[in-house]
Amino acid sequence: MSRLLPLPVVLPLLGAALTLLLAARPRLQRGVSVLCLGGTLTVALLLLVQAYRHGPVVMAIGGWPAPVGIVLVADQLAALMLVVSSAVILCVLLYSIGQGRSEIGETTPVVIFHPTYLVLTAGVTNAFLAGDLFNLFVGFEILLAASFVLITLGGTEIRIRTGSTYVVVSILSSMIFLAGVGLVYAATGTLNLAQLAQRLDDLPAGVRLTLELMLLLAFGIKAAVFPLSAWLPDSYPTAPAPVTAVFAGLLTKVGVYAIIRTETLLFPGGQADELLMVVAGLTMVVGILGAVAQSDMKRLFSFTLVSHIGYMIFGVALSTVAGLSGAIFYVVHHITIQTTLFLVAGLVEERAGSTDLRRLGGLARIAPLLGVLFFVPAMNLAGVPPFSGFLGKLGLLQAGVAAGGPLPAVLVGAGTLTSLLTLYVASRVWNIAFWRSPQLATTEPAVRLPALMVGATMALVAFGLVLTVLAGPLFEVTADAATDLRSRTPYVRAVLPGGTP
Repeated sequence: MSRLLPLPVVLPLLGAALTLLLAARPRLQRGVSVLCLGGTLTVALLLLVQAYRHGPVVMAIGGWPAPVGIVLVADQLAALMLVVSSAVILCVLLYSIGQGRSEIGETTPVVIFHPTYLVLTAGVTNAFLAGDLFNLFVGFEILLAASFVLITLGGTEIRIRTGSTYVVVSILSSMIFLAGVGLVYAATGTLNLAQLAQRLDDLPAGVRLTLELMLLLAFGIKAAVFPLSAWLPDSYPTAPAPVTAVFAGLLTKVGVYAIIRTETLLFPGGQADELLMVVAGLTMVVGILGAVAQSDMKRLFSFTLVSHIGYMIFGVALSTVAGLSGAIFYVVHHITIQTTLFLVAGLVEERAGSTDLRRLGGLARIAPLLGVLFFVPAMNLAGVPPFSGFLGKLGLLQAGVAAGGPLPAVLVGAGTLTSLLTLYVASRVWNIAFWRSPQLATTEPAVRLPALMVGATMALVAFGLVLTVLAGPLFEVTADAATDLRSRTPYVRAVLPGGTP
């Protein structure tokens, strides 16, 4: 099974090269992209089953064992993230194919989109599987290099302007991350995560805290936690709908994944827990207040994206199995739901020519299926029972109550307030865009929505409902993953046989 580990990275890279060669054959290009991502999803499912039943799957690249060589590791957390991200990436690709030449193709040759999209996928999967800090950095750089192209597709003035902000912020976070990697190596003599779990505990507390804060700063920018999130609402909404959707669903979650991995494996002492709690609370509240003030669906969803990152950071900051399990569950839920909502925004723009709420109305009557596709994930994001959003938030709030203390209690209150305001925001969008009388944009001649765009969105809505139905088994997986993360022993022994943290 370990021989399958490189495939989630290699398949998209090979697909990128092949789609570039097939520039003159768009149908074959699309087929190769779908086939590569379908294979990636299949391999991810197999790795999840293996990791759940038998523990972490490890492969030493080139036959050089850790800590000398580069290792890829798929424990339950990494495998679960691979499965969810691969499924979402595949659905968004199908959506973009259905969109055809309506947005991407008019201004950008298909030859650019498909190879870049597959390179982005390779960067995401490499980051999840990385067994050392430098390979994690490489994964981030691969996905960022691809994202620089995707966010400026078409070369319009507004995309170049907002994309420039995104590029500058991303390069800044990468420089901080690389500096942190250098400091970690200088202090410990290794970058292998399993070996760092052994050596970092021997460092003075001040040195450990400095290294921890350095990495948290880099990952916090990438995850868009407050006050490092101002770049996101201006950057994401201007990109094409499929690009915005995959960015919103995945790129910030790679940053959250890096925080979970490093905080549990490298810095389990909880020195930064109070800081993380404060950051989590501010991220939730400030983000959702920003959403309340918006009149454009894409910007509104961008602020809810920032806000709900706070729930995940809250779970990590609790430093308990229950909190960590809730955070992992919420990451899985949020990847699916947030991506779905941005795809719905793309459908609204396709149908009405705008996502400005002031120009929308009557969509529930004019396009009832579109109303359903919005309503279900919107209520899920708001945490209305019995959806997975409610179950994830309930798990996190229960973990906060169980932890006790003033800060967790404040975070429980902030989480409850954020959930209520999210429900208000979702209801406001529904009332204005879908329920009130048709406005200028929606009274224009009807545009038939491409079946593949609608089908891909329906698939993600259904996936969100499946998360609700299978919430019990999923919580078992996340609880096992959280237990292994907290103990650190399964990961370290899988990478360094006989080793203990």
